[in-house]
Amino acid sequence: MTHITEPGSGAGGNSGGLGESEAGKREHSKGRAEKRDHGRRGAGRGKGLHRRTFLGGMAGVGLAAVGAAGATFSLLTDAGGNKAGAATSTATLTVPDLLEGTTTDGTTTFTLEAKSGTSEVLSGVTSTTAGYNQSFLGPTMKWTNGDTVLVNITNSLSEDTTVHFHGAHVPPKMDGGPQNSFSAGTTWAPTFTVKDEAKTLWYHPHALGTTAKQATHGLAGMIIVEDDSTASAALPSDYGVDDIPLVFQCLAVDSTGDIKYDQAGYLTSGLSFPVLVNGTNVDDTTLTFSATKTRNRFRALNASPSDIITLQRSDGGTLTQIATDQGYLTEATEVDTIRLVAGARAEFVMDVSEDVTLQVVITTGWIRGGSGTYDFLTVAAGGTDTPDDLPSSLNTIDRYDTSDFTARTITLSNTGATMKINGQAGLTMSGMSMISTTLGAKEIWTITNASQLEHSFHLHDVPYQLVSINGADPKGVELGWYDTFEVVGGGSIKIAMEFTDFADDTYMYMLHCHLLQHEDEGMMASLMVTES
Repeated sequence: MTHITEPGSGAGGNSGGLGESEAGKREHSKGRAEKRDHGRRGAGRGKGLHRRTFLGGMAGVGLAAVGAAGATFSLLTDAGGNKAGAATSTATLTVPDLLEGTTTDGTTTFTLEAKSGTSEVLSGVTSTTAGYNQSFLGPTMKWTNGDTVLVNITNSLSEDTTVHFHGAHVPPKMDGGPQNSFSAGTTWAPTFTVKDEAKTLWYHPHALGTTAKQATHGLAGMIIVEDDSTASAALPSDYGVDDIPLVFQCLAVDSTGDIKYDQAGYLTSGLSFPVLVNGTNVDDTTLTFSATKTRNRFRALNASPSDIITLQRSDGGTLTQIATDQGYLTEATEVDTIRLVAGARAEFVMDVSEDVTLQVVITTGWIRGGSGTYDFLTVAAGGTDTPDDLPSSLNTIDRYDTSDFTARTITLSNTGATMKINGQAGLTMSGMSMISTTLGAKEIWTITNASQLEHSFHLHDVPYQLVSINGADPKGVELGWYDTFEVVGGGSIKIAMEFTDFADDTYMYMLHCHLLQHEDEGMMASLMVTES
């Protein structure tokens, strides 16, 4: 294991050439322009460096051969086309069950079992899948800030697994990273005090080399953290009634129902690329949700192995975003679109006085060929109440003064199919690069993408603020807190964070690309936080 104790240069990079096209954007009133700036910028980036021209016949070429020739991977986009309005059926939105915890002596215990099963990912075709307490996906857990939580997790799979609490600020021994993996037939029981404020998290496997396989087959679930803040009290919070989870998965499946998860599988001919919402295929089906309240809150999670999703209204109206990965924004912000790379989350509210159809636009982040636009959910108006105005302030976010922060450069790269961080492939714990820091340290990292591949940068343990994105200052919702953010091919981001609460000289956190295939192919490093 390489230990990096001296930080590298903090110099940033500007990818240049990132498209900021405003084509197709509706112009709304001048008073809304500032709050909607991020939505327009997000759509512009959607036409930037990460989008690659579809090369005819490329899907049948082994990428190992391409890598051996010294070329970079090509990303396949827009093969699916625009499917909006083409749905042939409707179905009621399935809301994941809420997992009930049992509280004894001040500790709330949740019980999960990772197990295999079967499910119809493609209509009429049975797929071998996996889930927590069920055959596909998992229930939603609710945690409360300040509570002590115990999660008993039994591994009923046929291989090692672990469960990472994605975005949670917990001790490294309880984080669910590769060091926490446990074997088939055993139970892991992490326990910790919930230090997170209100936000949307999720849980999924994180063992070395098997994350993509296990997560794409269905091992994923949402975590809702509640608190007693004024903002939380003013927002919808009745789970399944006016507080609705949306778990998105963009998968690759062959005609027999076999779910693909690695390079070889994705290059199989004759694949379908279904888009699932809460486990239901929405390729030809528009889901329906009958609202009983006027104001409804939606929590969107991109649980896809690699693809990027963009949420929008079919009528061109705005969405009122209230939160990013790591909690509330300073204020409710109107945006045209919400763009989520693999692993990212966002929350938004809509006051529904007439039916609204939501769309999801899929952009490939790896090598799939099923990009397109889908009508995925019609929210049918049914509320007769008149909600109060949203609070003028949701959160206070003090922006870091990074002038005295410790600077590092984290480089993402690849050699053929092997993915690297700081020049090393994290295929084993001993082989990956390790960053060492101390409790209380304040740091600014430049995440440089030395490849032309799309990456989704995820940091365990603490949230971070965006300082720059491809050389530009963050705006709008980009000023919120994150744990997962897009790094386009040839681009860079600067992020700032402070390491608080937890230190350990044995257990480590991870930093990695959340395109799960890239993670499993080595784009992962470890982070050791020790006492100062």
